[in-house]
Amino acid sequence: MRKLLTGFSFLLVLFFSSCIDAKDTKAEVKLVSAEEMQSILELEDVQLVDVRSAEEFAIEHIPNAQNIDFRSPTFEADITKLDKSKPVVLYCKSGGRSSKCVKKMKEAGFEKIYELDGGISKWKHAKESQQPEKS
Repeated sequence: MRKLLTGFSFLLVLFFSSCIDAKDTKAEVKLVSAEEMQSILELEDVQLVDVRSAEEFAIEHIPNAQNIDFRSPTFEADITKLDKSKPVVLYCKSGGRSSKCVKKMKEAGFEKIYELDGGISKWKHAKESQQPEKS
């Protein structure tokens, strides 16, 4: 009887851990370059989210972005206002906050998440390098 209970317990643990793993891998997450992100913004209907502070956002941001401060106490409630079935593109200054935000959004059930590699710093650099040189 004891072996039967042990075996049954093992199967239950295995079953529930596989369910948890399946939930965690549901989200499609991709780290994208500034060039790739530009294409995504042009081709897909996405939610562009700047996870920096309101002060940083006011100084500069990517056009059409909405600001949801990752460090805000209301962050988790704020992301629930987004459409989980619609792709989300995240960025911060250099990638630290957005990578933490990806984890939170996966846990919240978002289906497709893009993260801008290097944040707005690399975005600006890519934009500047695309500008024709002045003679």
